[in-house]
Amino acid sequence: MKDFKKDGANDVESFVKSRTGKEEKDVYAELYQRALEGKKNGTLSNAQIDAFCKKVSPMLSGEQRAKLFALAKELKKI
Repeated sequence: MKDFKKDGANDVESFVKSRTGKEEKDVYAELYQRALEGKKNGTLSNAQIDAFCKKVSPMLSGEQRAKLFALAKELKKI
């Protein structure tokens, strides 16, 4: 997720589009790993997690959105 800090929305859209057709579990695992790394090294804030969710959530189904928000909630505790 640290890559999203550079260019904002365009990077988020690029991230989502580049993972189209990939296994959902793999996308969430990659997202979690990248976000966890950012949280641990101080390059990802809770506000950035919220901004990512706000940008991505309209592109997801209800079930996917719930998974994303659950993941975000977990990451914010770190």
